[in-house]
Amino acid sequence: MQKHIYVNGQWEATASYTTLNAPYSKKEIAEIPQATEEDVLRAIDAAYDTKKTVANMTAFERSQVLEQLITLLLQHKEKAAKIISLEAGKPIKYALLEVERTIETYKFAAEEAKRLVGEMIPMDAAENGKNRFGYTLEQSIGVVAAITPFNFPQNLIAHKVGPAIAAGNTIILKPASQTPLSALFLAELMDQTSLPKGAFNVITGSGKLVGDVLIQSDKVNMITFTGSPAVGIDIRNRAGLKKVALELGSNAGLIIDKKVNLDDIVAKCVVGAFSNQGQVCISLQRVYVMDSLYDEFLAKFIAQTETLVLGDPLEMTTDISSLIHANEEIRALDWINEALANGANLATGGKLHNHMLMPTILTNVADHLKVSCQEVFAPIVIVNRITSIQEGIEAINNSKYGLQAGIFTNDIQTAFMASKALEVGGVMINDIPTYRVDQMPYGGVKESGTGKEGVKYAIQEMTEKKLIVWNQS
Repeated sequence: MQKHIYVNGQWEATASYTTLNAPYSKKEIAEIPQATEEDVLRAIDAAYDTKKTVANMTAFERSQVLEQLITLLLQHKEKAAKIISLEAGKPIKYALLEVERTIETYKFAAEEAKRLVGEMIPMDAAENGKNRFGYTLEQSIGVVAAITPFNFPQNLIAHKVGPAIAAGNTIILKPASQTPLSALFLAELMDQTSLPKGAFNVITGSGKLVGDVLIQSDKVNMITFTGSPAVGIDIRNRAGLKKVALELGSNAGLIIDKKVNLDDIVAKCVVGAFSNQGQVCISLQRVYVMDSLYDEFLAKFIAQTETLVLGDPLEMTTDISSLIHANEEIRALDWINEALANGANLATGGKLHNHMLMPTILTNVADHLKVSCQEVFAPIVIVNRITSIQEGIEAINNSKYGLQAGIFTNDIQTAFMASKALEVGGVMINDIPTYRVDQMPYGGVKESGTGKEGVKYAIQEMTEKKLIVWNQS
């Protein structure tokens, strides 16, 4: 099945194609177009030429476009989920949940399109402000280039496309090379809405080629990127005065205090650590448990982890499937073996089963080892013993990342202290750091990125604030 890029409302062939294989079956599922520099430039021109038209759409019209998209996604929910499972290897039950979240994300965007308001400025609060009337306008930024990852190939696109449309911007979307089909399916649906042609474009191909053209173009006003810190930092360093929003890596940590009920906590930790094979930016990677509960937690955590079902992502019973690429399984095994060679203990997993990495729990892991200090992006979690909450906080903060963290505690003072002391963008009290709903502000510190997603907050990133002052004298 040969696919095409979507530029200026038209489906176009390209000069060359690559084969896309399913992570689980390894079978070919599509031939993916490889855009040239000229293809990318035409997409940029289409977005640039349409930006005034989109900026002049009313809030009602922008909201209506998103409502139309929601209706189409509801009609094709199962098809969208199957595409995700095929190209990303995500178990179908989680792919269906992703599509439901995607619909909710666009719904938030449709609602926020009608709330794009400025504020009144009390000019006469200043000595020289007498007889002046001031207010701000939130205006579209123009052309937004969105570069998205493989792990949530619909919902993380929605977190860029939805706010961009709500704010009156045009878009060039570059999806991850392994998951272009979800983006191209979105283009099929978007083509059926009343969004002006040229306002939404999808380019597939080399990330470096497409990224370089987008970064260099003076017609692109903003780049919003979700992916690795190395690529994100490079984009920011080369983007000049373009606005840049970055959602980068993490190695999310959790503290478990004494005297908490472990039964609900363990179930949450299994989901947080192993859903989507651990390929989640806020996947639970590090657990620090107070000494008095450590043995009980570890035993229950191992027991529940070992009930997870490995298999075909298209089967509803499957909990764990293949990682996105076979070389990722090799890398993950190397990191596990490095930890074991340096004193860590293997509690469960640690090997391949039918070319799938078994969910793995490691204990007694030193903080300098890759499974602790880097982003593992695989079904691997470490569980270490602590003797104080402060020790857990210091362990979580001892990281170049800072996206989200969590703490389970019955002590309100401990919760308040941890919420202030943890060096992250979001702290989840009595929940895992993997918790996210799509309207909350989401973004990290340190090498976890800059800017915030969550529809309202992404819109703020994608608009320019203009000040208007009337002199009434």
